[in-house]
Amino acid sequence: MRDIAITLIVLAGCLHTLKRPYVGVLLWSWLSYMNPHRLAFGFAYNMPFAQITALVLMGSMAMSKESKKIPINTITIIWILFIILMGLSTKFAYFPDDAMVQYVKVIKIQLVVFITMMLITDLTRLNHLLWVIALSIGYYSAKGGVFTIATGGGHIVWGPTDSFIEGNNELAVATLMTIPLMAYLYQISKHKVLKRGLMAAMPLSFVAAIGTQSRGALLAFIVVALFFWMKSDKKVLLGAGMAFISLGILAFMPASWYQRMDTIQTYEEDASAMGRLNAWEYAYNVANHKFLGMGFDSWTPVTFAQYAPNPTDVHAAHSIYFSVLADHGWPGLILFLLIFNLTWKKLKILIKNTDNKPESKDINFLAKMLQVSFIAYFVGGAFLSLSYFDLPWHLVSFVLILTRIVENQQLAANNMRSSNRILLNAQLKQTST
Repeated sequence: MRDIAITLIVLAGCLHTLKRPYVGVLLWSWLSYMNPHRLAFGFAYNMPFAQITALVLMGSMAMSKESKKIPINTITIIWILFIILMGLSTKFAYFPDDAMVQYVKVIKIQLVVFITMMLITDLTRLNHLLWVIALSIGYYSAKGGVFTIATGGGHIVWGPTDSFIEGNNELAVATLMTIPLMAYLYQISKHKVLKRGLMAAMPLSFVAAIGTQSRGALLAFIVVALFFWMKSDKKVLLGAGMAFISLGILAFMPASWYQRMDTIQTYEEDASAMGRLNAWEYAYNVANHKFLGMGFDSWTPVTFAQYAPNPTDVHAAHSIYFSVLADHGWPGLILFLLIFNLTWKKLKILIKNTDNKPESKDINFLAKMLQVSFIAYFVGGAFLSLSYFDLPWHLVSFVLILTRIVENQQLAANNMRSSNRILLNAQLKQTST
């Protein structure tokens, strides 16, 4: 039954995409973030729904007369250079065939993100996409919060099978990145049912993040909570609420959770932590010996034997930074960091330009919440391999979309003032004659 329902939803979405291309972005995002086909048990489980949607989307764009422009600025230029560099590192990869498989996956994600910037042209469409993302990831985070409470925190919360967020660490950071989006949607929602749903989903998502038993997520949780509080206009109320929720969660979690978190202080005795340090030094050594890095999927016994301090302790990167460093060398890491650094600066400018402007109140708050989401990614991502995950790249596109919306608003306002002046001058001339 689930297989049929998912297939019908995808079919209906594709039909709507033919009429309104941006619907394809919403459908693709639902498939990518929620992975609903992984909740099925039959033919839908391995169906290439995302690829089908992408093909329909591109066909619809080709037929549509709607204006479709990619914002050309410093960020998108560096972004395109990063994509080209990934292609070069794939060409000269240590395992070129495996690297090409991963590069194709990354290119598909990047393509849809760029299409997002072309088709999401106003705040209404952007809000629709934010709802899709929040509900998709929120499904697992809210469910995970209920699961953590029901099991007394004794079991780890996991994400959907065969997805970017299947692992407990990845789900935790994706959850912390999504909670600020929920806060924004709560502010703009007019319906009581939606507000109540989001009000329940946010604390449950915090519980789920803790319930993943991810040590990196705990650090990100602390930083995100502090930054979230700093960005709030109701610091006393929010601080009291967050303190109450945090103390409640900490009092609820079992002794096994505290034992796992204690290894943050005694990382020398923890095999997992030492394995990460070994992988990070491997990445550093690779970048110093290979200008373009080793390419995708180089984290193997063969390569560790050449560049890792402990060649037998083979681990994935467990860091967005060291992952890019090993995959694409120092040039790749520099471009990666530049993209997010410039995006952060653009966010600060966006917030400054919309402060104390009633007509831009929602955009201003969303920009602040995007900052919180980025903080979750920057901190939590230091301990897990999510360099190529859709969500952070979508967040970068949202910043550029918001910037374009604000610029269009300012241009329209300037044109209106200019028209009013012309009309006023014309009236004055008529009066004088």
